[in-house]
Amino acid sequence: MSDRSMFRIAHCLIVLSIVTLYRLYLSNAAVSSWFVGNPGARTRRRSDTGSGLLQRLRKKTRHQSEKIGGSVATFLENIVGGSNPLEFQKGAKVFSQGERANSMYFIRSGKVKVTVASVRGKNAVLALLGPRDFFGEGCLVGGTSVRTGTAATLEPSTIYRIGKRAMLQAFHAEPQFAETFLTAVLARNVNLEEDLCDQIFNHSEKRLARVLLKLSRFGLHDKLANIKLPSMNQKTLAEIVGTTRSRVNFFMTKFRKLGLVQYHKGNAEITVMAEALTNSILHD
Repeated sequence: MSDRSMFRIAHCLIVLSIVTLYRLYLSNAAVSSWFVGNPGARTRRRSDTGSGLLQRLRKKTRHQSEKIGGSVATFLENIVGGSNPLEFQKGAKVFSQGERANSMYFIRSGKVKVTVASVRGKNAVLALLGPRDFFGEGCLVGGTSVRTGTAATLEPSTIYRIGKRAMLQAFHAEPQFAETFLTAVLARNVNLEEDLCDQIFNHSEKRLARVLLKLSRFGLHDKLANIKLPSMNQKTLAEIVGTTRSRVNFFMTKFRKLGLVQYHKGNAEITVMAEALTNSILHD
């Protein structure tokens, strides 16, 4: 199995750990509060409340982006207690692989790239994130944890840093917030599973097409349209797809001839014809 596949599996396991923890927390919290209001009901089955909650989460996850909504974004900003967000210049590191993890981050504006490096020096791009995305949530798992990747800005960015303790306290104080956040984590887990299957089963041309489609929904829009991607070179695309730069160049030229993308040599800006490219993948 390739290094990139191993990275994807590791990342999925981290997200699944978070999901498991909060499934237990939400289920127990719901059952405990119900017992308080119904002292004589302790002999009844506990699983009904928890399973009902998880069913609601699954239904919400099917239709929800891993980006969080505006109301939750405001709540996250309030968690930091009115402190000013962090300002990063283009290319600045938010955190590095191997560092101790004791906080997570929420992007107010800008773009962030999360990468991972193997012991053999190979690099892979795990995620490209934009406004209303969160990252570094692996700190919420277990006791002492370390960063599994490196996060760096792709452009000047404004980012909130939220401590692990503050985040966990918010989950206890606001169950609705905890449920919404868990839904976003589940949506991210679904995307990671799709990425892993894509990496294992699909050829590099189809993987590139799927990456371009995901990047076309990089902003706050979710509709199929002709979307200009953020400036991105073919080396970065190759790191995301898990192939060589020459292969990316070959397929990008093919896509341009088919009218699926538009770009000009020397210009990193790419326009994706999302509907045409989606139809091309579906009929492959």
